[in-house]
Amino acid sequence: MTENSSKPDHTHEPVWTYRGYELHAGEFNTAMVHLFRAEVSRANVWRQRLDATTNWAVITTGAVISLAFTQKVSHLVILLNLLLVTIFLIIEARRYRYFELWSSRIRMMETDFFAAMLVPPFKPSSDWAEGMAETLLHPEFPISELEALGRRLRRNYLWIYLIVGIAWLGRLALFPTPTNSFYKVIQNAAIENIRGEWIMTAVAIFYILAFLLAFVTIGLRRASGEVLANPDIIGFDKDDADEIEKAVSEKKAWFRRSRKRQELVTLIITDQPKEVAQRINEQMHRGATILSGEGAYTHEKHSVLMVAVTSTEISALKEIVSEIAPKSFVMVVPAKNILGRGFMPLEEE
Repeated sequence: MTENSSKPDHTHEPVWTYRGYELHAGEFNTAMVHLFRAEVSRANVWRQRLDATTNWAVITTGAVISLAFTQKVSHLVILLNLLLVTIFLIIEARRYRYFELWSSRIRMMETDFFAAMLVPPFKPSSDWAEGMAETLLHPEFPISELEALGRRLRRNYLWIYLIVGIAWLGRLALFPTPTNSFYKVIQNAAIENIRGEWIMTAVAIFYILAFLLAFVTIGLRRASGEVLANPDIIGFDKDDADEIEKAVSEKKAWFRRSRKRQELVTLIITDQPKEVAQRINEQMHRGATILSGEGAYTHEKHSVLMVAVTSTEISALKEIVSEIAPKSFVMVVPAKNILGRGFMPLEEE
């Protein structure tokens, strides 16, 4: 027997089983590649929808400005266009949050699966699988509405707002007669019984709020689909910078918070503890601890199995117990944290 033949062969060891079916390493990698392609496709669709909303804003702005510089059309149409562009901004921010959902999954696979194949220790970070499973089971927007609004505002809509504002002031200065007086421009802003000063003040407040939103949200940088600069240059908080530096050193995706499925502790009161524990070990690859118990009312001796599982494994556990010991009593208790083999490593806490 050669030296190599004495080593255990893990080539055909299944990495995933379900109802008798086995998924091996090559099949697992193929499944991950297909998932990656699917997420890229969905992200591209939502990226195109973002461009469509921006195009709506640009086309309507161009059309309105062309019409506004005529004697027969009121300058009110420009203000209505301002409202329409704002509606487009809100729609685009919502679409951007959906784009970021798919984009964050792509980045998680790029940073923690594909990149892990190229650099030591050639394996994903320990919390990657849990984070990926949690975002697939319970999708959540990775960025806030404010960050989405601020980012789309800075990228596109701030410039559209500036063009609309300049066009509006130009329209007031030229019609009904050209004037060089700013007081006359304010008077021309009047609409019916609404004084020009009030209209001008309302528009000024709108622009101040838009600029504040654009610059106040610069520090919100959870977006994964953006190429972001060095945090020391762009002015991150110290806490954010430390978090990013730690994530980079641990080869984790800095933009994602650690997410994991809910962890549970199950207590199974049964008279067939060894059979149930063996099946749990074989099918679920979970360990069990056998405790001794006594009924307070009947004083009968029973065994108590303590098993740590995640929320997605509860159905499999119930199926095993109902098949082997249907008269068992099962309690499921939420656990704040479970550390050790099969869960988060102790040394990372």
